[in-house]
Amino acid sequence: MAPQHSANPSAPDATRRSARSRRAIYDAALALVAEAGYPKTTIEGIAARAGVGKQTIYRWWSSKADVLLEAFLDLGEQAARAAGQASYAIPDTGDLAADLKHVLRATVDELHDPVFEAPSRALAAEGVVNEELGRRFVAKLLEPSLQLYVDRLRSAQQAGDIRPDIDPRIALELFVSPLAQRWLQYTGPITYDYTDTLVDYALYGLTPR
Repeated sequence: MAPQHSANPSAPDATRRSARSRRAIYDAALALVAEAGYPKTTIEGIAARAGVGKQTIYRWWSSKADVLLEAFLDLGEQAARAAGQASYAIPDTGDLAADLKHVLRATVDELHDPVFEAPSRALAAEGVVNEELGRRFVAKLLEPSLQLYVDRLRSAQQAGDIRPDIDPRIALELFVSPLAQRWLQYTGPITYDYTDTLVDYALYGLTPR
């Protein structure tokens, strides 16, 4: 039996057009929310910027929030592919401190990337006053990333590198939350030295050894 796609020679072209349209819509949505803020970003504006009809967007998404959240997920997938990974993951080399410092340094690079930073700030700001958007932002984008830290810390527990009674979900906040606060509120520079220090303080504490 012949492959199904051979019965419709235009199918591959349609798929490529669909992929190009999605990419244009992602790029337009992220650019607009960075330039105008979330409230002023509209489906109509995204469509015009992407060069597609708004019916194309409504065929795939029900709201601008859905478009933006998917666009951010796509950004993460692009970054993973650029790094030669199938998906984001925290390495497990057996050296917990080195692994955490590695992933946090990569986060610093991302936070300094204008492609990521401007729309992230716009969505984070809106999430503070828009509870529904904030919850969706956390559930779809933040929690999957935090789960990677949970997994790595549990691996460290199994290896005896951290205490078995530690709650990984709370422990990760010792280095993730200060970084997020500093970035959001401009309370200090975001550097490798800063995140390395956060890891050292979190793992080794503040009191004399």
